[in-house]
Amino acid sequence: MSENTLTDSAPRRVVEAEPAASSKRWWILAVVAVAQLMVVLDATIVNIALPSAQADLGFSDGNRQWIVTAYALSFASLLLLGGRIADLFGRKTAFLIGVVGFAAVSALGGAANGFGMLVTARALQGAFGALLAPAALSLLNTTFTDVRERARAFSVYGAIAGAGGAVGLLLGGVLTDAFDWRWTLYVNVAIAVVAFVGGWLLLTNHRDAENSKLDVPGTLLVAAGLFSLVYGFSNAETHDWDSGLTWGFLIAGGVLIAAFAWWQTKAAHPLLPLRILLDRNRAASFLAVLISGGGMFGVFLFLTYYLQLNLGFSPTKTGVAFLPMVGALMVAAQLGTTALVPRIGPKVVVPLGFAIAAVGMAWLTGIGVGSSYVSAVLPQLIVTGVGLGLVMPAAMQLATGGVAAEDAGVASATVNAMQQVGGSIGTALLNTLAASAATDYLAGKDATSKLVQAQATIESYTTAFWWSAGLFAVGAVIAFVLFRRGVPEQDANAAPVVHM
Repeated sequence: MSENTLTDSAPRRVVEAEPAASSKRWWILAVVAVAQLMVVLDATIVNIALPSAQADLGFSDGNRQWIVTAYALSFASLLLLGGRIADLFGRKTAFLIGVVGFAAVSALGGAANGFGMLVTARALQGAFGALLAPAALSLLNTTFTDVRERARAFSVYGAIAGAGGAVGLLLGGVLTDAFDWRWTLYVNVAIAVVAFVGGWLLLTNHRDAENSKLDVPGTLLVAAGLFSLVYGFSNAETHDWDSGLTWGFLIAGGVLIAAFAWWQTKAAHPLLPLRILLDRNRAASFLAVLISGGGMFGVFLFLTYYLQLNLGFSPTKTGVAFLPMVGALMVAAQLGTTALVPRIGPKVVVPLGFAIAAVGMAWLTGIGVGSSYVSAVLPQLIVTGVGLGLVMPAAMQLATGGVAAEDAGVASATVNAMQQVGGSIGTALLNTLAASAATDYLAGKDATSKLVQAQATIESYTTAFWWSAGLFAVGAVIAFVLFRRGVPEQDANAAPVVHM
């Protein structure tokens, strides 16, 4: 099929800038960035506070994971619905409702008097986040139509999406040490006030898909499918892989997602129009976001354990230790989206980023019981940050660029869903592999020896780092094979095309 063949015979509206917003676009970027930071922070900020929350509310170790999982489940399963709501009813409306709702349930969680109240608040956070995140990203896509400006805007957005987890660890540590675990939730109220005021003043309410209808069967199928996948991988952390709660939900999730894909070919108003997935660069970008989301947990999760349990870092110091990675990621994001991709194309830049990240993770396997942060962690973090900075923003920009205006919300939601599902898969796989490595190391050794126990934890961390490196290497190969040669067309006035 020709590269200029339309996805369907009917003319389609393309992403257009909001006329009244053009002069305020950089302020809109700031508002969107603040909202996105709030959503991304909550994926990790509560992790640091979990021990304090558990001691305060008295819930068991077995229930502890649900404080994190409840957020991930509702967020992932409702993302496509949230994106479509933004398209149908207006992005400003979706954005403002998402911000207010997120702040309200964050306050509810901060005031929790027991486990049930806290888990409920976390699940509701995920639901409002699923409305807010795709609205924010689609606002960015419809506000910036100039190629250079859009690249710069996505470099900022992608850097926040990639580094927000590390910032969450830092902020969570500071708030827990200086105040109380509850402030890791209350802080969202302050952030939300800024986002709401900015959104109310700056945004206009476009309803690009107002003549369409909500695909109820598709919504139910994809929500149940994504829920089952994330729940299945989450169960892998607390149950064996041969548990029915693990493989049963994973199989059910796969079947439901397949049924959803089939239904999208039949529905009159599909929730996820397949034209969004048929562009090779866009499909490759979705996979790049999925893989990078999974591999990043090898950095944040296990390195957090290592810094605190082995090197004795406080929560605040642990968060500070990630800042060089955040800085490297932001610099690479700006370089990748504004200079490299527009000149040499994603087929070189994204695989190169994955390869650099793989080198950084492989280098990180050199840590030991008595290693120094400056020599055994810091350089490796910077290298990994550079690699992810070349991958994440470029992939997000290409995944949402060029879609019809009425599809901007659901395309943005798909990006967020890929990152969330990738993170869930990465967490489950890496946790399982790390635990197996520790168990294998202890076999035949004196498990009561503190030195042996410490070395077993090092073995578990380095195993996770090796697998993360392998995941990034696979990402490099997939990106190189799938991305098309050359610089992608980014003409905002051209109709969306499908590249076969």
